[in-house]
Amino acid sequence: MTTPRKEPGSRFLYDSFDVASARIEANERVMAERWSALDFRLAQIDAALERLEKRIWVGVYGVAAFLLAQGAEAIMQAAAR
Repeated sequence: MTTPRKEPGSRFLYDSFDVASARIEANERVMAERWSALDFRLAQIDAALERLEKRIWVGVYGVAAFLLAQGAEAIMQAAAR
């Protein structure tokens, strides 16, 4: 930046303004916000996938328990004859 002048009035009338630098800083802030939003959304997706995996395993164990119960019932009926 340039050194401030001792003239009356607003300093914004005399100081130079670097437009390219301001645009780069604004784009960096936008990209940082987008990145944090992406991280947040990916965390939500990861949590949803973990819950889905738990539900699938409960279903698998339920089917296995049902098949074992059917097998045990068949063995008990065969032994009773």
